[in-house]
Amino acid sequence: MKPAFAGQSDQGLIRAVNQDAYHIDEAGRFFIVADGMGGHAAGQDASRIAKDAICHHLEVGYDQEDTPETLLRNAFIGANTAIMEDQLIHPENADMGTTAVAILLQPGPDGHISQVWCANLGDSRIYRFRNGHLEQITEDDTWVAQAIKAGVLPADEARDHPWRHVLSQCLGREDMGELEIRCLDAAPGDQFLLCSDGLSEELTDDRIAEELTASKDCDDAATRLIEAAKAEGGRDNITVVLVRL
Repeated sequence: MKPAFAGQSDQGLIRAVNQDAYHIDEAGRFFIVADGMGGHAAGQDASRIAKDAICHHLEVGYDQEDTPETLLRNAFIGANTAIMEDQLIHPENADMGTTAVAILLQPGPDGHISQVWCANLGDSRIYRFRNGHLEQITEDDTWVAQAIKAGVLPADEARDHPWRHVLSQCLGREDMGELEIRCLDAAPGDQFLLCSDGLSEELTDDRIAEELTASKDCDDAATRLIEAAKAEGGRDNITVVLVRL
C-alpha cells in the first residue's frame, strides 16, 4: 500500500528568494529536501541541481541490484559532482552549496514498507513521529552540533549560538565528507518529516509534535507547520515533506 505524502515550501517572511527545493516521488518510493546557499541565485541553483541529481540516481537505480545504502551514497556523490561541474561552468557561483536529506522506502515481502533508509548531509533534518513521540533521526553537520557532541558546548546554548548556522559539511565541495546513512524499522502509522532548518530553527521539537498531532492529513500538517514557523518569525525559507505509512 502506497504511503500518504505531501510537501510544501515557503519563502518565509524575511528572505528575498526561496533557495530550498524538494521532490516527492509520486510512486511513494523516495523523498528529498535540499536547502541551498551561496548568493542571490546560486543557492537556488545548488538546491535544484542536488534535488534533480539525487532524484535521477534514485529513479534509475531503485529497481537495480544495489543496496539502498549504496544507492543513496551514489546519489549524493552524483549530486556533489553535478554541483561542482556547474561551478566550473559558472565560476561566479563557486561558493554555492546545499544541504540535502532523503528517505528511501523499502517494502517487505508482503508489500508493506518494512524499512526506511535515511541519508543526510548538512543541517536539514529527518524526524520520525511514532505514537506521539518525535525523534530526530539525523545529526546536524554543524559546528554547534559537533561542539555539543564533544562536550564543549551545553545543549541549552545551541539554539541561540551565533555559530549555529556554520556547516561542517554540505554538497558542492571537493571534501564532501562522510554521508550519514541510517536504516530504520517501519511500522504502520509512522510519520516521517523532512525539513529545511527554516522549520527547525523556529519550532521546538515539542511544537512540531503538537502540530503533527493536531493535523488531519499530510497536507494539513505541512500547512500547519509552515504557518507556525512563520508565526514565530519566518526568518528563513521553510520546506517540509510529510510521509505517513
